[in-house]
Amino acid sequence: MHKVEIDQFQGPLDLLLYFIRRDEIDINDIPIAKITAEYLQIVEDMKSMNLSVAGEFILMAATLMRIKSKMLLPRPDLDDLGEPIDPRTELVQQLIEYKKYKDIADNLSEKWEALSYQHERSLTQSIDDIEEEINYLKEISVFELAKHFKEVMDRAPEINPYEVDLNTLDLSDKKQFILSSFDGRGILSFEHLLKSCKSKLEVVITFIALLDLVQQFKIAVFQSSLFEDIEIHLLSKN
Repeated sequence: MHKVEIDQFQGPLDLLLYFIRRDEIDINDIPIAKITAEYLQIVEDMKSMNLSVAGEFILMAATLMRIKSKMLLPRPDLDDLGEPIDPRTELVQQLIEYKKYKDIADNLSEKWEALSYQHERSLTQSIDDIEEEINYLKEISVFELAKHFKEVMDRAPEINPYEVDLNTLDLSDKKQFILSSFDGRGILSFEHLLKSCKSKLEVVITFIALLDLVQQFKIAVFQSSLFEDIEIHLLSKN
């Protein structure tokens, strides 16, 4: 069996999601006894090697054992309507939200790699319908865009997978929001757009939406000079 070590993972949810994907488990019907046994074994292996284990991994171990114990009870807890309460519900919701966040991060990584391979190509190549007023602007490279993205990410609140607002994660809605946000001249501030995001997670999905719109030639990204704000221009023909 492939050896699994805790330091491969960003946190306990990442480790649990690895088990789920590896064994092709239905995330809504987690075999808690099996998952708990493997999780605890990894934690114990790390301890036996005198390696420190982050507190969040220990906390998750306690959570898994508590869930397992509750599932062994002959009479489950009941909700206000008298229906049995599944002890796994809260953990399942956390995993679903974390998976959504991780999928977005993976999507961003793939898009970034694809655009990086094309960085020498002008982001507005073959576009003849850009407004005359932006001729003084200089097309911005993928790497320069990445630098500004990182600066905004550094200032944004940390992503908390336990408190993910799923309403901010719809890529189609975010692209439509961007396209509807242009002023009368068809110009939008990159900094202002990303500053309006309430979390790093929303910054990520907004940036993915921007990359999609650039690839679809619906927008172009320019900067008049170094250190100036980046301008996003709506192309006159979409």
